[in-house]
Amino acid sequence: MELTESFVGRFSARTLARYTLIEVRDATAILAATNPAELDEISEVLSGFRLERADIVEPGGQEGPVAKRLNRAFRERGWREGQHDLTIGSSLRLMPYKRAGEKKPRVADSEVVSKGYKVDNLKGKVALDVEWNAKDGNLDRDLSAYRALYDAGIIVAAIILTRTQADMRELGERLGRDPFSTSTTTNLDKLAPRMKRGDGGGCPILSIAITARCFDEAGR
Repeated sequence: MELTESFVGRFSARTLARYTLIEVRDATAILAATNPAELDEISEVLSGFRLERADIVEPGGQEGPVAKRLNRAFRERGWREGQHDLTIGSSLRLMPYKRAGEKKPRVADSEVVSKGYKVDNLKGKVALDVEWNAKDGNLDRDLSAYRALYDAGIIVAAIILTRTQADMRELGERLGRDPFSTSTTTNLDKLAPRMKRGDGGGCPILSIAITARCFDEAGR
């Protein structure tokens, strides 16, 4: 699947200079046409975000400070964690056999519930996950969730906020701690092949990667 570039001109030059963006299926153009308010809020969060020294040198635990800060920024704008569960009901009707004295159909009902994967942030018809430095298997779950949400008509597009790899490692080494040395965590290098392969199905997807250019030297 070819990458598109409808984000050019839709985000400020400053944002495009600080982040690395890739997309499939003209995701940004679709967001601008269908959910302009949500796209504006994403732009606001990106504009206000600064990468601080503590984000790199201090262990983050299960959810690091970057993910917490970004998720909080979206929560304050009305975005909420969401989960799409699918319930499938079926009804089997056995017709009566009069010679056996049966008068009414026999009905056997059954129901199957499939629990979905939680999405970090949902608003309007947009899904957004923050994958700063988690296990890269999260990307497969994200893309699978987007496919299901899109096919069900719940969302029209999705966004993954992640990070770059090489320049972030260089930044970590410069600051005295490299938390990005493992090859099995979420980053743009891991996400791009999945997007190009079409793992999100028909869902338009925009990936926004935090780069070392987001580092605030004054935030030491």
